Amino acid sequence: MAIAVLLHFSCQCDNRVFPSETLINNVVANPATGRLYVGAVNRLYQLSSDLELESRTETGPQRDSKSCTPPITESCTEAKETNNYNKLLLIHPDKNQLVVCGSIFRGICSLRNLSRVEQRIYYSDSNGEKSYVASAEEVVSVVGVMSYFKTENKRLPVFLVGKGYGGHDSTKLISTRLLESVPENEWVEFDSIIEASSVQANSFIQRYQHDFRFAFNDSGFVYFLFSRTISLQDNKNYTFISRMCEDDHHYYSYTELQLNCSSETKNYNKVQAAFVGPAGKVLAQRYGTISASDKVLFATFTSDDDSSALCMTPFPVLSLWISGGWKQDKFWVFSLQLLKVHLSAHPEMYERMSSEVTGGKVNKNLLLDSSLQHLYITSERKITKVPVQSCHLKKDCHSCVSMKDPYCGWCVLDGKCSTKNDCSRSDEDNTWLWSPNQQCVRIKAFDPPNLSSKKQEQVRITIPSLPRLQELDQLECVFGSFQTGAVVDSANQSLVACSLPNRESIPPTPEQQDFVSVPVKILVNNIEVTSGEYHFYNCAATIWKNPNTPCISCVTSQWKCQWIPQDHSCTDEDEKMNDNRIVKPQQRENCPQFGFPEPLLIPVGHEMPISFQGRNLENYEGGSFSIGTELMKNTEQEVTREEGSKFKFHGYQFAYDKQQEVNISFHIKDRVTERKIDSTLTVTLYNCSVGRGDCSLCKHAAAEYGCVWCKDTKTCVYKDICNLPELGHCPNPEITDIIPRFGPINGQISVTIKGSNMGIKKEDVRRITVAGVNCVHMEERYSVSTSVVCEIGPKRIPPHDIPLEQTESGPVEIEVEGDRRGTSKINFTYRDPKPKTVHPSKGPAAGGTEITIKGDALETATKDDVTVSVGDVACEILSFGETISCKTGRYNGQKVPSDLLTVKVKYGKNTTKEIYSAFQYLENPKISDFHPKASFCSGGRRIVVMGSRFDLIQLATLKVQPSSDDSSLSKHLSKNDTVLEFYSPKVNVCDDVQSLRTFIQLDNMEEELKGFNYHQDPTFDKLAKNTITENIVIIVTVRSDTRTLSLHLLLDDKLILEAPSTKPSARPREQDPANDKLYLRVMFGQAVWTVDSVQYASKDDIPLAIIIPAVILPMVLFIALSIYCYRRKSRQAEREYEKVKHQLESLEESVRDRCKKEFTDLMIEMEDHTSDLSEGRIPFLDYKTYTDRNFFLPSKENANDPMITGKIQIPEARRATVTQALNQFSNLLNSKTFLINFIHTLESRPDFNARSRGNFASLLTVALHGKLEYYTDIMRTLLLELMDEHVQNKNPKLMLRRSETVVERMLCNWMSICLYQFLRDTAGEPLYKLFKALKHQVEKGPVDARLKKAKYTLNDTGLLGDDVEYSVLVSSHLETLRFLLLVNRTKPAFNLPSSFCVCVCVCVCWRPGSTGQILSDLDLTSQKEGRWKRLNTLAHYNVRDNATLVLSRVLHTQSFHQHQDSHDEKNALLEDDNTFHLVRPTDEIDEVKSKRGSMKDKAMTKAITEIYLTRLLSVKGTLQQFVDDFFRSVLCTSSAVPPAVKYFFDFLDEQAERHDNVDEETLHIWKTNSLPMRFWVNILRNPHFIFDVHATEVVDASLHVIGQTFMDACTKTEHKLSRESPSNKLLYAKEISTYKKMVDDYYRGIRQMVPVSDQDMNTHLAEVSRQHTDKLNTQVALHQLYQYASKYFDLIIQSLDEDPAAQNRQLTLRLQQVAAALENKVTDL
Repeated sequence: MAIAVLLHFSCQCDNRVFPSETLINNVVANPATGRLYVGAVNRLYQLSSDLELESRTETGPQRDSKSCTPPITESCTEAKETNNYNKLLLIHPDKNQLVVCGSIFRGICSLRNLSRVEQRIYYSDSNGEKSYVASAEEVVSVVGVMSYFKTENKRLPVFLVGKGYGGHDSTKLISTRLLESVPENEWVEFDSIIEASSVQANSFIQRYQHDFRFAFNDSGFVYFLFSRTISLQDNKNYTFISRMCEDDHHYYSYTELQLNCSSETKNYNKVQAAFVGPAGKVLAQRYGTISASDKVLFATFTSDDDSSALCMTPFPVLSLWISGGWKQDKFWVFSLQLLKVHLSAHPEMYERMSSEVTGGKVNKNLLLDSSLQHLYITSERKITKVPVQSCHLKKDCHSCVSMKDPYCGWCVLDGKCSTKNDCSRSDEDNTWLWSPNQQCVRIKAFDPPNLSSKKQEQVRITIPSLPRLQELDQLECVFGSFQTGAVVDSANQSLVACSLPNRESIPPTPEQQDFVSVPVKILVNNIEVTSGEYHFYNCAATIWKNPNTPCISCVTSQWKCQWIPQDHSCTDEDEKMNDNRIVKPQQRENCPQFGFPEPLLIPVGHEMPISFQGRNLENYEGGSFSIGTELMKNTEQEVTREEGSKFKFHGYQFAYDKQQEVNISFHIKDRVTERKIDSTLTVTLYNCSVGRGDCSLCKHAAAEYGCVWCKDTKTCVYKDICNLPELGHCPNPEITDIIPRFGPINGQISVTIKGSNMGIKKEDVRRITVAGVNCVHMEERYSVSTSVVCEIGPKRIPPHDIPLEQTESGPVEIEVEGDRRGTSKINFTYRDPKPKTVHPSKGPAAGGTEITIKGDALETATKDDVTVSVGDVACEILSFGETISCKTGRYNGQKVPSDLLTVKVKYGKNTTKEIYSAFQYLENPKISDFHPKASFCSGGRRIVVMGSRFDLIQLATLKVQPSSDDSSLSKHLSKNDTVLEFYSPKVNVCDDVQSLRTFIQLDNMEEELKGFNYHQDPTFDKLAKNTITENIVIIVTVRSDTRTLSLHLLLDDKLILEAPSTKPSARPREQDPANDKLYLRVMFGQAVWTVDSVQYASKDDIPLAIIIPAVILPMVLFIALSIYCYRRKSRQAEREYEKVKHQLESLEESVRDRCKKEFTDLMIEMEDHTSDLSEGRIPFLDYKTYTDRNFFLPSKENANDPMITGKIQIPEARRATVTQALNQFSNLLNSKTFLINFIHTLESRPDFNARSRGNFASLLTVALHGKLEYYTDIMRTLLLELMDEHVQNKNPKLMLRRSETVVERMLCNWMSICLYQFLRDTAGEPLYKLFKALKHQVEKGPVDARLKKAKYTLNDTGLLGDDVEYSVLVSSHLETLRFLLLVNRTKPAFNLPSSFCVCVCVCVCWRPGSTGQILSDLDLTSQKEGRWKRLNTLAHYNVRDNATLVLSRVLHTQSFHQHQDSHDEKNALLEDDNTFHLVRPTDEIDEVKSKRGSMKDKAMTKAITEIYLTRLLSVKGTLQQFVDDFFRSVLCTSSAVPPAVKYFFDFLDEQAERHDNVDEETLHIWKTNSLPMRFWVNILRNPHFIFDVHATEVVDASLHVIGQTFMDACTKTEHKLSRESPSNKLLYAKEISTYKKMVDDYYRGIRQMVPVSDQDMNTHLAEVSRQHTDKLNTQVALHQLYQYASKYFDLIIQSLDEDPAAQNRQLTLRLQQVAAALENKVTDL
């Protein structure tokens, strides 16, 4: 069985992902449909099995207070907007319902539709405490499980819920809740069945804290898994499992059992998550007492130090423990570092994955899909669907089975790694090899096992696990390049016979080797089944191993070789050759050979004869031999034959001084044939003088060497070399050094005395004194003659008559055997060391801090005699001298001490020095995050690690394991208290990047950087162009499995480089010597890649000056010079022509590259705007402002409109009367008869113009907003009348084209109301991103304030037709202020908020009173060019980078760009003054300039303007993604379509069917005019209708282009475009067809959706009315409407009198009563 315990997962590009807007709390799956239901903070999502969003709804925030009892009313003053955390999700499949419980309103639950979660089936907040199910606390966990409850006559669905206790929660820890009402028992949904049935928290509140993690039912029982603390003082957690009978709703059978998950060294006491599943065959075999179908409880636990483990127990065992009483469980423990675990007899991890797929911490919601082939992984804000196996990634059997993935196996006959279902013939034996078995098809044996390369025969190959082949299967053997057919032995199916290759097909034998290995492959149907190696040996090559013993090497080889002495050759064994002289295999004793030398020891420098013996020399009778050795090179001596088989030679006088002994081997040759005969002659050569530099060492040599000390040469030599007799005694000892030369006064340290002739054995040392103090000889550390070690005593106390200095210092004296004495010339000194300071004075508790101790006389004794400790923790000494440095050890106490500790320095056994309060241990550093999280294997990427207390660390190292060398280490580049920087280490072995683990070593502390991944190094394609010309951009294509590179020059897979303008000088290794080309190299981190070679285009040399003799006539000179000038001009023109031609050819590619580059720049620069555009960040207008702007178009002229201000002028004395009258008028409007007559009367009047109709419709919308169902009914009635009118007039296509009637405006307002929430939830974000992207794109380049033109725009009429140079200025303030500084023509200084001035301070930061200058558009310093005056810019005031710009409010100063209106007024004044900003108008050129080539200037201007049209394409390409996203959000039916759209389109479909002359095209036009044209185009062109934004004229012009594109996409008419078509039309010509298809699919998709009933629509409209009506100025709208009634009062009265229905309802009378009250006049009533 396989189980995944996931903290990290590897990234798969094809994984499906669902991002959540808020934190995910719970996820459940419906096994019947495969759908997922996601409960998040304030959100509830319904997803398909492929994580496609099907439905969603908002569950919060809502007004709530934990101290108030639901329902929350205005009386709860503490109520505020509160986030709703999802606490519980349960599937109720019988009723197709979803149980949803949140944290608000005391944990009340609701029932929702499983098919559409936004549809709430049941909810009530007025049932009191009995309906409080979940917890109101965010941190309290809640679990639940479905069950049933039996009554006398029915079976009720219930669910059992377990939860912890919060301060405002119900005290029921475990309770049973109803899912349907039972009126006879007065039970409602979510009631607790029996109050006594609940497990109460009352007895636990003061002592326990419950944390429920899992609930499930099995075999008639319900189980809860939870942990709790034992008391308030002891916060240690203990885990329990409780059980009760499922039909026991009184909980009489409730039982608890404590669970213990532990290893030999650690206890994991707190349960975190659990899963119940079948044991499976392998796991059942491990337990032995359970079956494969028995269920097993798997649970993850954590310990107190946050380490984790996975434990499991079978249900039969668990039930036995619960029934028989408490028993400690011994679970199997597994580390949570593992991700996928195979629970076999020996459980182990088989795959480790990275965290890239999750992007954060993984929670307990891990679910398998219905096919069990994919796993849903839930992190904080994302759900990812990943396959449970990735067999296909492994390409050979070894890598397949090494995964140990139980889902995978090697499909032998298909040659692939796959699941069993994907393997053909997998039901046959040995055709699918299960991965955990770790076995592949292999060759067990060859028969014969090897063969001579000179032979050819068949080989029989044993393959035990070969699949059984069928009759049509083709079996072949391949030996290297030789391929032959093969057959299977009929008697033994694992035996394959095939022919070996001939001699010509066998490769030659390699040097220094006696065989050649040929790869062998077994193929079945051309699929490789297994492979191996077959050895072809060469007997002739065996003698290469040891040329001195050719025969022995031949016959003792692993092959069957024989030696033929007469030929002196090694051949294959031949049974037919019966010659007794032939040496058969493994008969080395029969080889001709020499051996047994005498003597075995040979001294250097003395020639000594050597004798030896020979055997089996019959073939060499009468022959002569020579002997030699490698040490004597080519010097050979003759061998003398003695009696029998004995031989002798005179020997050599060897010279060798590299070591005391060396073995020498001799070879023997036949002097006639020069062939070597086997020789095993080896002797030992020794040198007495090596390592024996004095007499004592010489006498210590072993007696068999015969070494003596020669007095005349003072060396140790062989006895026969020295001419003098051997000395009886050696000279006196000589002392050359004392270590140490200083010791503590108390002594008790060891002193090492170096010298010579200090005895032959340890017993020879008789007495040692140091500075007059006896020193105890340490015999175990004695070295012959050269070293004596003793332990000194304390300094002697001097008599009064002896100076102190004479007792503190003195020589060392030694006496050895034979009364020989020696005295040192070096004195030993006693002194008192005094350590004083320690630096640094603090370090981490993990140790590893290198501290330095300073003081006086610290270099006393030796490093081995000194120990240092910090408190009771040892400090490892690193260096010892005038200062002492040591590395602190790990502090092992339970709590790090807060006080400074004493540092102790101990010299020897009896001297301890202390430095009090010298060092303090502090808490270890902690790593919180790091970035980036990936690197190439070549390393060198800068890694930034964030955390705390890094200042305690001295050395930080980044390392990678497993690694084979030190290159996988990287020391920190820089560090401070919170940040460390490294270069990522280089990894040499990068074949399996998933096995690499990265660690950070902080002194002694090591921590893994989980989630840091290595990727294979990229590769680069060859360049398309290798020649560099002027202004060329080099594009390099990158091939990589990741996008780890984060360069601003890397776009997709292209690296954009700008070549140097001139050819750089190159070092020899950077230049191709063959053709003088330069190598283009790319360097990333520590790696350098050579991409290709490039060369600079050669320039034509200017022709040599024509040398004309001085005697040539001036006329000839003039003609020659003219020809020269003409040719030069011609060549220059040709070069210019070629340059322009090259630019034109590269235009399309450059535009595309520019689009990509600008899009990348835009996305980077807009990161702050688009990274997290939630509803809280997008400046949505509130509902009232939104309706005001859509209904009444607020402007400066109508700023005092009562509908905007909400105020009407009514005397206070009449206010109550007017209010009552307006309510009566509202009742009149709610009469359909009156309202229809009212509208018809107004529309019949010619003076009731289009503007009045629109205003009337908007006022009516506000007045009837409280009853939108009624408003919709009125609109439908009027639309039917309008529709009938157009159909009867034979022009149905014109309906809804314009807003010329009241009903058309009503429809527009109705759409605005119904789509408001859709805008906020779905379409608003892409629209806002489009607006911000467009605004950012326009404002990132220069904008001419005078002409209203910009460099970057979509509208050709607003395109700035000039290249304006500009740069970006950075302010030195806290945030970057972007100003476009134009070098000569820049943005004006008035691009700042109104009533503010800008000062450039002379100091770095602004201080009151500092000097400054006010920036304004026009002042006395403004530049004049003739009669033209240029507006001031930042460049005009010489504003530089990092200047401090202060926005200061001033009096009587108005900015030029204060408002659009004032701006226009100022423009009018500027026009009179002939001012300009960036570019002068083309028709206003100075007269002076126009007199000189004006036609040429105008032509040049026109040509340049046409070229700049490419900017439109660049801007369009940059914004394309945002345009597509907006269109997709509006025209997509896969997400939630507003019900109003479906409802109205169905209404149009019904009316189209009702009329015969309404075709599909007309219906398409109706839908287009009612929604896209009437609403979406309006919103798109006026983003300030929905957002709190301001659109400038340039941005507005570009929005109109996109709006026009949207309009074109919604029409059925085909637009024929040509060269004369407007640029705005041509810009999106290519995309129009795609957008048209989107519109058609949108209309078709809506038609296929489930209809929205009148009841559902009315419910939706009623909810909108309830939410927003109180925000609108309804009374003001009624008052304004009455003004129309008053104006046309008589006509309305006449219309009502003519209508019988109005007469029946006395509508005329009621209107007159309203008029009397409102107008305060007496009527005839």
